[in-house]
Amino acid sequence: MTPRGIYAIFGAVGVVGLLSGTLYTVLSKSNNDPFADCGGGAVAGGAIGGPFTLTDEINKTVTDADIITKPTLVYFGYTFCPDVCPMDAARNADAVDMMDAAGYDVTPVFITIDPARDTPEVLREFTHNLHPKMIGLTGTDAQIKAASTAYKTYYQKQEGDPKYYMMDHSTFTYLMVPKIGFLDFFDRDATADVMAKRTECYLDHLK
Repeated sequence: MTPRGIYAIFGAVGVVGLLSGTLYTVLSKSNNDPFADCGGGAVAGGAIGGPFTLTDEINKTVTDADIITKPTLVYFGYTFCPDVCPMDAARNADAVDMMDAAGYDVTPVFITIDPARDTPEVLREFTHNLHPKMIGLTGTDAQIKAASTAYKTYYQKQEGDPKYYMMDHSTFTYLMVPKIGFLDFFDRDATADVMAKRTECYLDHLK
């Protein structure tokens, strides 16, 4: 295995460890979990997510307060990704459609980890092809790193062609709501139907 592959594995394991640690810490402090029947982590208010300043698809500077104004599914990826990112983003879009049909208004957000290539224009085309409600966000390297750190995600640029390089990255989708913040996360095994039902459960408990 190459050193890059080893680093990618350790990075992914580190992210899972951070998430697992957050789950344990928060759940161990709560003997009366209001979200216990939702079947997820039930970590409302957990230490994932936080303030960020990024650039949206119309080249406008926005903050987390501008973006997370309603229940939101946040995903970190990049548009040049050959399979994982578009598949995950499409699944998130399907989940949003299912929730729309059931009367739940949820926003899908795609934050790039590749700001060098993912300009606002590139993101606009990518997200508009997936869902009319999807918001694409980019920024400077420092801004993207800050947002990634807040959400406990991992990414690393692979060595190779300076134009057609790939990115190693984690693939979690985060359920965020205003005021509370982080509610749960979904891995790649979660189907759109599972995501929709779990999200609806959380939102029902918040009514």
